[in-house]
Amino acid sequence: MAQKDSNSVLCIGIAVLDYVFQVDSIPTKPEKFRSSNMAVVGGGIAANAAVAIARQGGKAGLITRLGNDALGRSILEEIAAEGVDVSGAKCFEGHRSPLSCILVDKDGERMIVSYSDNAISESTDWLPTTMPAGYDCVLGDTRWEAGSTHLFRLAKERGLYAVLDADRKPAKPDIFHACSHAAISMQAAKDMTGLQNASDAANALRKIYGCWLAVTNGAEGVYWTHGDDIVLTPAFKVSVVDTLGAGDTWHGAFALGLAEGMGEAQAVRYASAVAAIKCTRFGGRSGVPNRKEVEQFLVEKS
Repeated sequence: MAQKDSNSVLCIGIAVLDYVFQVDSIPTKPEKFRSSNMAVVGGGIAANAAVAIARQGGKAGLITRLGNDALGRSILEEIAAEGVDVSGAKCFEGHRSPLSCILVDKDGERMIVSYSDNAISESTDWLPTTMPAGYDCVLGDTRWEAGSTHLFRLAKERGLYAVLDADRKPAKPDIFHACSHAAISMQAAKDMTGLQNASDAANALRKIYGCWLAVTNGAEGVYWTHGDDIVLTPAFKVSVVDTLGAGDTWHGAFALGLAEGMGEAQAVRYASAVAAIKCTRFGGRSGVPNRKEVEQFLVEKS
């Protein structure tokens, strides 16, 4: 597996532009509402993870599918400005790039309405056939399962980590057999198992797939597998302003921790700290902290 001096993660999945509006409460009626704050910022599971990795001092690359339009170019420019290598992105002629409208309430919870062009090709023909040099880990989301599965297999052939961010139930379970580590949102775990308890869901999924596995459950914390046991790493207690992007940030930091040689327990705690700080700041990805901030946070919480 990756050596302790490694710090490079190749991310594959979705990149979008987010329009984020802060409101007192999530609307339930078709009326006009006013926002107290707003942000226009890049988003997307894999893209947010890549930016989190770069802000933590890691080397990050991003493979993503976009439309060949002004929005797609803007998305890539913002990500590249964070120090992420976007040379693996492909912009498809005649297609539109994804975007989201997001409402964040006074408790930091969010509602997301997103658009992505489902007509963009799912083919992996243009992806590399061997693991790109210079990377120690792959992180993939479920928005392009075929692409993530392809890169996971290349990584595992090289003895590298392959981390799945499953924020929703995958269409094909093969993706779990391709990865080395899977971190699943509680909502996805419920959908996959029918179980309402995070620990029970993690245990059930462990028995099915066999890989290292975690279920992330927001303010409660992260349930993860240690042999035949399920361990809880509690979430850090913070004043929550905006949870948007916290899960993506967690996954990016976790993958980086593995690439740097952390064990799973240390990587889970480290990722939880990065995500906790992000939750204290409005504006989705713009609230992702840097490494110095995280290290200071962990000292204060120790």
